[in-house]
Amino acid sequence: MLGMEIRPLLMCFALCVVYATSKPTEKKERVHHDAPLSSREHDDAQGFDYDHDAFLGQKEAKSFDELSPEESKRRLGVIVEKIDGDSDGFVTEVELKAWIKKAQKKYIYENVDRQWKDFDVNNDGMISWEEYRNVTYGTYLDDSEPDDGYNYQHMMARDERRFKMADQNGDQIANKEEFTAFLHPEEYDHMKDIVVLETMEDIDKNGDGFIDLNEYIGDMYNHEDEMEEPDWVATEREQFSEFRDKNKDGKMDREETMDWILPSDYDHAEAEAKHLVYESDSNKDGKLSKEEILNKYDLFVGSQATDFGEALVRHDEF
Repeated sequence: MLGMEIRPLLMCFALCVVYATSKPTEKKERVHHDAPLSSREHDDAQGFDYDHDAFLGQKEAKSFDELSPEESKRRLGVIVEKIDGDSDGFVTEVELKAWIKKAQKKYIYENVDRQWKDFDVNNDGMISWEEYRNVTYGTYLDDSEPDDGYNYQHMMARDERRFKMADQNGDQIANKEEFTAFLHPEEYDHMKDIVVLETMEDIDKNGDGFIDLNEYIGDMYNHEDEMEEPDWVATEREQFSEFRDKNKDGKMDREETMDWILPSDYDHAEAEAKHLVYESDSNKDGKLSKEEILNKYDLFVGSQATDFGEALVRHDEF
């Protein structure tokens, strides 16, 4: 079954091989940054396009532009009920931030949905470790010396470790959210340790549990004697000495590696949630009622008064 396509984590392994044989001047990027919420400028005086993209995701925001104000408000009302996770009738800043993050990661959920049916073999709406292992590695488990030279036993052990960390209730069965965390661990706070551990294992060639300067550069730069070292390599050497190696012991430990690959960037989703609450909270109680959100519906979603035509029947999920 694996022969049909290389499974996601096998693909990650294959990418490591590609990097190892890529052009020597190409730089390998290990750092995970949050994508911007919108390509639009955030200037409410000029319009709310940025806020629409942030709140709905750019693809969905564009579809709302085709709706009448009445239909746009109706669908926003449905969304408000989804955001209100504890169903107390109010949307808090925390709930709004979580919604924005989810809207921005819609492409990730769509990717998981496409793969789900391949792994949920018994169609019970869950994926067990046994199902994932058999689908991904089943044809290789009996072959101790595969022709392609990959160590599938080692890869499977790494996958199982990651699966267990994503499986928060410890039942060896993943629901949709747990499986998403398994496939995209960099997107989840509780998976950060496994991202760091796997990164260190990839780069730490001498197995001492640290990343030294040579390993750090060697992971990014495939050196060839006949080529002059590109300027960015020298810059990265300085970055390692001045910023990565914080305690100046000549190597990066787990904490230093986490600061490198998972930096504490400016939280755009949190900032946008604060902005939306500030602009909509008419009674200044620190949370939003459905009425307050609908009163400022044009801040959250777009619409047009005319020429919306058939758009009213689109996006039936709302």
